[in-house]
Amino acid sequence: MQFGAEHHTLGSHRLGPQVVGQRIVLRHLLPDGRATDILGVCQTWGPTSAVLQTDRGTVEVPLATIVTGKPVPPRASVRQRVPAHVAERHALALWPHVETAVLGEWVLRCDPAPVGRPLKRANSALALGDSGLEPAEAAEAVQAFYAARGRPAMAQVEAGSATEEALTTLGWQPVPGGDSHFQVASLATALRASRGPAPVEEVHLAVDGDRVEVVVGDGVARGRAGFHEDWLGLHGVEVDPAHRRRGLARAVVAELLDWGGSLGATTAWLHVEVDNDAALALYGPLGFRTHHSLRYLTPAGPG
Repeated sequence: MQFGAEHHTLGSHRLGPQVVGQRIVLRHLLPDGRATDILGVCQTWGPTSAVLQTDRGTVEVPLATIVTGKPVPPRASVRQRVPAHVAERHALALWPHVETAVLGEWVLRCDPAPVGRPLKRANSALALGDSGLEPAEAAEAVQAFYAARGRPAMAQVEAGSATEEALTTLGWQPVPGGDSHFQVASLATALRASRGPAPVEEVHLAVDGDRVEVVVGDGVARGRAGFHEDWLGLHGVEVDPAHRRRGLARAVVAELLDWGGSLGATTAWLHVEVDNDAALALYGPLGFRTHHSLRYLTPAGPG
């Protein structure tokens, strides 16, 4: 974007060597007197010029031509820029036996033989993205899918999305306790942060194709993970109450991440309930950040 030079005063900024390494935007004058903006990471700030690394390469800007500028937030990581419906597709690798059907970008999921209490994630419509239908038609299709399998209809939506608003308008209601965050982290960063003293108990890994279960000792701590493309999903990390506060959960996570890294995973992800303070306290220091938040909805009446 370019601006008329007559509206700018040279040197009206507080930039200097302190911005080296930061992402900044500069407005500077071209030789013909016009002003233009440049965005990039400041590589050097010398006595006469600043060097920025931009998407188009390295650019040197004479300090005498700078009108104004300021630091800007760092660009979101590639993994943070992935659409929610694409990120959630990686979760399907955790339950390969689950029956699925597509409805546009939606995925209808049903566990044909759940062990114990059926998991909501494996028995709900992943209603993210565009279903390709009008909201009422999509809702009817979801209800018909689960009715044919003798299951209650349920949809997992992105909290605050247009889909949530549309289904709510049709009478769908939130499932109590069904809110969660989808969090992601650089696997390398999370692995470095998770490493610590090895647990006293022996650690066992049971690998099944693209999935693994880690068990500490005779089961005092355990966790599972699934590898899909270059994403590693963590699931079911738990520690026996009598053995908590010994770093076992972090040790399990470290083993899962190390296994995923050996397969070439670069991104780690997980679901964590919004009110699970212990889990949030575990994963936050490892670099996990919320990508999007989810909510389960179900029809108000029989369906």
